[in-house]
Amino acid sequence: MGYNDLKRLNGDIVKLTTETLLEFATAQVTGLSNTDRFAQLLNTLTKLIECDAIVLLALQGEVLKPLAQKGLSQDTLGRRFNIQAHPRFSAIVEASGPVRFAAQCPLPDPYDGLLAGHKGNLPIHACMGIPLFFAGQLIGVLTFDSLSPMAFESLPEQQLQSIAAIAASTLKIALMLEELEFKNARTHLLVAELNHEALAREGSEILGESDVMRRLKKELNIVAASPFSVLILGETGVGKELIAKHLHLQSSRANKPLIYVNCAALPENLIESELFGHVKGAFTRADKDRAGKFLLADGGTLFLDEIGELPVAAQSKLLRALQSNEIQPVGKDAIQHVDVRVIAATNRHLADEVAAGNFRADLYHRLSVYPVQIPPLRKRHGDVALLAGYFTEQSRRKLGLQQLNLSSTTIAHFEQYHWPGNVRELEHVLSRAALKASYEQQSNAIVTIEPKHCGDLSIAPGGAELQSAEVSRANAEALSLRQQDIKQQTENFQRKLIEGTLIQCNGNWAATARQLNTDRSNLVRMARRLGIEVHKQIVSH
Repeated sequence: MGYNDLKRLNGDIVKLTTETLLEFATAQVTGLSNTDRFAQLLNTLTKLIECDAIVLLALQGEVLKPLAQKGLSQDTLGRRFNIQAHPRFSAIVEASGPVRFAAQCPLPDPYDGLLAGHKGNLPIHACMGIPLFFAGQLIGVLTFDSLSPMAFESLPEQQLQSIAAIAASTLKIALMLEELEFKNARTHLLVAELNHEALAREGSEILGESDVMRRLKKELNIVAASPFSVLILGETGVGKELIAKHLHLQSSRANKPLIYVNCAALPENLIESELFGHVKGAFTRADKDRAGKFLLADGGTLFLDEIGELPVAAQSKLLRALQSNEIQPVGKDAIQHVDVRVIAATNRHLADEVAAGNFRADLYHRLSVYPVQIPPLRKRHGDVALLAGYFTEQSRRKLGLQQLNLSSTTIAHFEQYHWPGNVRELEHVLSRAALKASYEQQSNAIVTIEPKHCGDLSIAPGGAELQSAEVSRANAEALSLRQQDIKQQTENFQRKLIEGTLIQCNGNWAATARQLNTDRSNLVRMARRLGIEVHKQIVSH
């Protein structure tokens, strides 16, 4: 790479100066995070090559993941581009050098409808892609788009190769730093190779660049490599199962099974059999030996979802297995040793459940060696557009559409909503909206999701967080019955009934219990679980 690298900008010949080279070096070593490094890299590149949009993408198997972009819509970073579905990307990754697409190129552009400030198909424009190689291996792609059709024609091949080398080294350094940070948290574990990019662990990627999500990712990197039990806490729909999968895949048990158990769905009379197994003839309908979830997870991870729903009688048996790492199948005298790491999850406040006598204190402490709190979507400022882009691209693939986009008003609409159902609600809203928009615009090459396709989203005033418990509860109850399961509907009914009776009885628990024909202590425990409190006030005249 020499200092005579040239580019043509506005008709003038401009040199790639020492100052510009220093900017490249600065982008690699002084960024506080990979986000900073990538942003500095793109800022420097736009000074060298005039364009309306530039994107840096990392190769993840058969998918290209945008890491940084300038000039496209906010949701672009949430998208994952399947290479085989996009002919232009296929041409770039199969090339050995820069690829310029003719202004009249018939191949569909993967960024159609994504150019910021421009609606619909991109007009006749210049498009260029540069494959990024490191040590002979393709690791990513750099793309440029310009509304000036001939913008990239006069750029010398040799100079583009130099830029490609610089961009590839920046990307590789960033990936290696990320892997080194990850390995620093698990120095006691054997790692197969230095250049195993953490970004490539498909299926466990946690999307989010907000401050709370950055802190969460750091917490997960710390605890993932440890043998400790993890208790995942968070509201319904925040993605607790995804977090459990991420923890498993980042651990030394990644090549062993991850076994999922929904504690809320276990029949009470079969819990012991489900968890520990049984032998033939142990009980009616036990017509053959069956391995329990603990044995299936031997050497790996057991994920106990909805752990707060486990009956107290079953909790003691689970505690015994966790304490001794031994299980006893139903109907069998012999004890079996198992090596299982337990990750549990709940949307309940287990500390309150312990205080109310609904959950064993010793089991709670055994499970919560390392508690992890997952933030609700309403507190993840800036992540809604990122997630919306991800789910939109998923819907595009499922519906077989050429392009599916979100209008800027839709993104703004989403960012003002409180999202009581969290990430799961966002996914469902976008799935329905994509279906409605594709039906309405079935003759269009580019289908655009507008606010009207998203249903009735109640907007939080000014987009501010709702601090009041009553307002938050009202939002949760506003979800359609189709989005609630039987348990949620039952709790809503119980809550309304208890609150209404308490009001009639002037906050008197004993009178309320008599009217509801139940025991006072049971009523108080149920009320605590449902978040109902009575505050009495002394007034002096």
